[in-house]
Amino acid sequence: MAQKYTRSVATNMVIANMIGTGIFTSLGYQVLSKDFGGIPDPFSILMIWLLGGIVSLCGATVYGEVATRVNRSGGEYAFLSDIYHPILGFLSGWVSLFVGFSAAIASLALATGEYFLPILNIPNDPLLQLGFLEITPSKLVGISVLIIVLLVQLRGVKWSGIFQNVMTYVKLILIATFLLIPFIFLGDYEASGISFSPTEDSSSTIFSLAFAGSLVYVMFAYSGWNASTYIVGNMENPKKNLPFSLIVGTIVVTVIYILMNFVFMYVASFDELAGQVDLGNIVANKILGTKVGLVFSLVFSLALISGVNAMFIAAPRVAEQIGKDYTAFKALGKQSKNGAPKNALFFIFVISLLLVVFSSFQEIIQYIGITLSMFSLLTVFGVFILRHREKKSGEYQSHFVKSWGYPVTPIVFILVTLWMISFFVFNDPMILVWSLITLIPAVIIFYATQNKTHTNDSVSVDDRDK
Repeated sequence: MAQKYTRSVATNMVIANMIGTGIFTSLGYQVLSKDFGGIPDPFSILMIWLLGGIVSLCGATVYGEVATRVNRSGGEYAFLSDIYHPILGFLSGWVSLFVGFSAAIASLALATGEYFLPILNIPNDPLLQLGFLEITPSKLVGISVLIIVLLVQLRGVKWSGIFQNVMTYVKLILIATFLLIPFIFLGDYEASGISFSPTEDSSSTIFSLAFAGSLVYVMFAYSGWNASTYIVGNMENPKKNLPFSLIVGTIVVTVIYILMNFVFMYVASFDELAGQVDLGNIVANKILGTKVGLVFSLVFSLALISGVNAMFIAAPRVAEQIGKDYTAFKALGKQSKNGAPKNALFFIFVISLLLVVFSSFQEIIQYIGITLSMFSLLTVFGVFILRHREKKSGEYQSHFVKSWGYPVTPIVFILVTLWMISFFVFNDPMILVWSLITLIPAVIIFYATQNKTHTNDSVSVDDRDK
């Protein structure tokens, strides 16, 4: 019998996917002045993180229903193929592989290098520079992380699951310690003195386009709330474990995010945080001093690796599913005896490696936000289509997971996502244009590979649970 991922692994996948670079970088852009697109109001900042959690929770409960109805691994690739048309699913898979996962993996690897550099006590000056190619010490650390995680994943489902659980627990212990330290060493540093009460400007800030723009960074930090849907076909008892992992994982992270942003602003001033991408280091160094703060740099680096591993579990399942559906990519659909999709793993590794070498951190974040939002919006809207089909057929399926709060939850998710996307259309429509341009190669490849293979890997939830 094939090995399956447990409930704990699925839940920890969600937590690890979400808690990554976003929480340690987004606030640095939000505290900038309004002239630079920031929302420099502590109350508004906490509200935007709460809103991000609510929106993610709305999406999570809807994804639970969509995933059990479609019932295939591969996330949005499988969902959109079945709900709308295979080409839309293929476009989503293309974006997931090259942006949603590979770019996110690259950003985590780069951030790991940034947090690890202070331990090495060396500048991040280029070691090699040839045109667009620039190799820095932080990038070398990031490349090393990719290699280590790849080797773990090649060991199979069992070992990748164990590694995921261990690294996620390390991350949660770290965060709990980090949240307590400012109050343990209260007299050893000067707090920022920031007030978190609403001001006269808070309401206008919350309804501004800048707030919508900042929400992009917040949703990037929350991205990953749908992580366990990518392994629904490789999960024990998905009817129970899938919604549990999505909802519990999202709630845990929402609480953590609000508390962490509170601590960041409680300890450091806006001037100290503005534009910074290593907020954990800044806060730890201010409380404990540079030498002791180095310990946190090491642990932060280790914590980010759990996110890389979680994405290395989910991403190959998209490539594997594409390999099962299209003969042109059948090599990606092969799986070893230990459950590891080896070819898909190497595929994701190579793309992530190239992004680490040739991309910058901020470029990756901006691109991820808009492209993922569009496909998530289509997936959530798909729940209305699936329910309409069920009503039209007259066949009620009791084994499907029902969305909590329907139809309010999908409507809230759709409206907030549209509001966020409108910020880009209004301020920088070229980001949307370039996002669409990147889909052109996928359209060409789709129509050039119309010879689909037959796949019988979609088994009903009830049958798998027996």
